[in-house]
Amino acid sequence: MLRQRLDGSDRAPLAGARAAAACPADDPIEISVILCRPRGEWLNDALDRLAGGQRHYPSMTRERFTELHGASLRDIDAVTDFARAHGLSIMQVDRARRTMRLAGSIGSANAAFGVELREFHHPGWRYRGHIGGILLPTTVIGSVEAVLGLDDRPHARPHFRLRPPSEQTRPSYAPTEVAALYGFPDGDGSGECVAIVELGGGYHLVDLAHYFAKQHLPIPTVIPVSVDHAANHATGDPNGPDGEVMLDIEIIGSLAPKSRIGVYFAPNTEAGFVNAVTTAIHDRQLHPSVLSISWGAAEESWSGQALRALDAAFQDAAVLGVSVVVAAGDSGSSDGLADGKDHVDFPASSPHVLACGGTTLIARDGAIASETVWNDRPARGAGGGGISHVFPVPQWQRGLSVVRDGQRVALAMRGVPDVAADADPLTGYDVRVDGYDAVVGGTSAVAPLWAGLVARINSGATTKLGYLNPLLYSHREVFHDVTRGDNGDFAATVGWDACTGLGSPIGRRVADTASRRAGAKPAVRRDRRRKPADEPPAAR
Repeated sequence: MLRQRLDGSDRAPLAGARAAAACPADDPIEISVILCRPRGEWLNDALDRLAGGQRHYPSMTRERFTELHGASLRDIDAVTDFARAHGLSIMQVDRARRTMRLAGSIGSANAAFGVELREFHHPGWRYRGHIGGILLPTTVIGSVEAVLGLDDRPHARPHFRLRPPSEQTRPSYAPTEVAALYGFPDGDGSGECVAIVELGGGYHLVDLAHYFAKQHLPIPTVIPVSVDHAANHATGDPNGPDGEVMLDIEIIGSLAPKSRIGVYFAPNTEAGFVNAVTTAIHDRQLHPSVLSISWGAAEESWSGQALRALDAAFQDAAVLGVSVVVAAGDSGSSDGLADGKDHVDFPASSPHVLACGGTTLIARDGAIASETVWNDRPARGAGGGGISHVFPVPQWQRGLSVVRDGQRVALAMRGVPDVAADADPLTGYDVRVDGYDAVVGGTSAVAPLWAGLVARINSGATTKLGYLNPLLYSHREVFHDVTRGDNGDFAATVGWDACTGLGSPIGRRVADTASRRAGAKPAVRRDRRRKPADEPPAAR
């Protein structure tokens, strides 16, 4: 049987890990196969129009999207035949997510995917993985974009920072106070669902009840969603993932208290991350209009196939009118890597998400007194930002430049972040985690803050904000420009920069601009060689 290496599937051991014994052949395993998007130009055309500033989502329901862009029946049949031939069973087929879940034994998976799964020992923990790439039969490789789940190493980290107890005398803010400083429009998120992805931890209802009573707000409707057998599981450690979960819920619940909050719990693996994102984007029950992600890792730590699969999911979100806001990281221009080079966090570096950087916000008498780049390295972190090594410059960033080491350089690849807001734990947010009141910062706070703003604007709107970047880059007057500070190698400057992006929001201006654009007629296309936007051919 002729086989071919799946592009982007190569894996190497984590630094400091050593390969141990082969995984027992009889051990069970579950695998996610991400199928290729059906061939055709319509989706690319739609993305091009969105990147150019057009927003026209109402006719693209999730059901219609599945019909047009879901996995083709031909590819599903090909993978089904391949799986059964190797003793793997089909657990789930989801055309919209282009995902097939397979189950079987380690021995069957080794034979099917041309790998040898081994146990790797890393200081403090173990994981399952393989060395080298995945080999697929030539008869099926053209149907497959990614094979995830063979490697289950812990992958992403949450981007939040607890203020140390020694600094508790410094000022902090309730989320509603930050919203007021940024001039958010009135609103409560009625009718909206905000999705958040969590790769561990959980929340206690008693903590939510205590927190929102103290804020004189109603308790929001929080709906846990299990992905790949994960669930709401609070660990009791505020410094662990519980801090992320509670921060996300409490900020969104404060800013959009009448929205529903879907919490998509998944394992902290590449497969778990991808499956949580696609489940949220294509959820036909909750119908999220905003997705907030506060987890990530440096681009270089991801496999190429997982990068590709997640960016494809964010493209789906753009076409469906789902806004995706992502924390840009808390380790400055290095993104936490110790090689002396610049790195950016993914998924924040995807051009199809709104990457959220961090500032230090000082208020006086109910107004912003100063706002600078958040940089308290190394002890308390710094806002992530820089230049992608993976994604080219998107249309709406063309002509921009960065200031690095005092030199201005034209932007050659995707720049991160796009926007910013308060993230310094020394000027952080009041939260409650695992029975304790605390102050938290990090760009993990910025993503749900922007998600709350989007939910307020979307509530009652006929057209959702959706893919935000083209709109925001063409209306820079809706931002407070942050021009002081650096995040390591990159310096703030007038206009967009690789520390705080376009700046922090002037919420009412964002809302007013979105309202005007929603009421405008979409531009007439001159190219008559292709079918109109809402009449593409259905995929077989």
